[in-house]
Amino acid sequence: MSGRWARGAWAVGAGLALLAGLAWLVGPSSALLLAAGLAAIGGVSWLPGRAVRVVGAALLAGTLFACGRGGLDAGPAAALALGVAALAARLLPVAALRRLAFAIPSLVLLVFVTTLLMYEAPGNPFAQERVASPQVEEALRAQYGVPRSGTAFFAVYMKRLLLDGSLGPAIKVQGRGVVDLLAPAVPISMALGLLALIIAVALGLLLGIRAGLRPQSAADYGSMGLAMLGISLPNFVIGAALMIVFALQLGWLPVAGWGGYAHLWLPAVTLALPYAAYIARLARSGTIEVMQQDFIRTARAKGLPERSVVLKHALKGALLPVVSFLGPAAAGILTGSFVVETLFGIPGMGQWFVKGALNRDYSVVLGTALFYATLITVFNLLVDLAYGWLDPRAVSEP
Repeated sequence: MSGRWARGAWAVGAGLALLAGLAWLVGPSSALLLAAGLAAIGGVSWLPGRAVRVVGAALLAGTLFACGRGGLDAGPAAALALGVAALAARLLPVAALRRLAFAIPSLVLLVFVTTLLMYEAPGNPFAQERVASPQVEEALRAQYGVPRSGTAFFAVYMKRLLLDGSLGPAIKVQGRGVVDLLAPAVPISMALGLLALIIAVALGLLLGIRAGLRPQSAADYGSMGLAMLGISLPNFVIGAALMIVFALQLGWLPVAGWGGYAHLWLPAVTLALPYAAYIARLARSGTIEVMQQDFIRTARAKGLPERSVVLKHALKGALLPVVSFLGPAAAGILTGSFVVETLFGIPGMGQWFVKGALNRDYSVVLGTALFYATLITVFNLLVDLAYGWLDPRAVSEP
């Protein structure tokens, strides 16, 4: 008992010290809001299954209403959000709803932390403007909804996001909203990320399963050697090498720029190769482990062909570590596209994130960060559902 009290006292002391440090860095009100957000996210893990269904469905309904307000009136948006949330509460497993209950407050906390960081950085969106007087700067701040306090801007942004379904106006691109800037770039980045993920999974599984079926063989050493090479080389080195070989010397693909989906192959392969290497290593270890299980010996004892043993019995078990890695892999591919899009001159989301950060365009930075975070959350949710299908024991929560 004394040990438990000691651990509890240490945790409370550490929390108070962290809160005091945050209050010193960002101010008392911002520190309290951060602490409340972290407590809300941590409290989800203590909710029972029935409460998770209610909270997860309510948060999903609010999120869908905010998304629907971009193109619908309040009534139809609310009806659509409530209908989808009711179906989700009835059909989705508790593990998926708990993921939603974690994810949506996490997105709000991401917006708040990003806002604080932007306001703590030197400069502001109007630092380079030729303002004649402080009154002109105040007028510009009022026009674009950019108060001087990070907490106040967070309140303005969340009201704009939840009630209007808007990401706000772009400060440095006159007369255009953030949605207008990001809408043409989203399909390009999505196509690049999805193609890179497909290439990474296909190539990684091919190399990893082939190596795992023949451990300590030439195929094993060759596959793992290629995987180690893919892990070791950074994206910009891989991209430059692919440009030289396949674009400049062989002339099979365009060097850079954007004119169609032929321009996606080189950057997609550049993004995919490091993650294909990780997937190959995971698939190899999963294949070696599952091929030593008793049910594989039983399948072989029944006289099944080796191809059937691998495809029908061993493949699901070999995929489990790979599926667990797909969430982080999708996140890495999406965030890594900033560098690759710049290297290959692709007009995707990365350019607006970089331009927004350089220009201190708060709305553009928050819009791109929120888009990427939402996409990563969706990928992680899909990974959880796929993992539950491959291993039903993973979704045993009532």
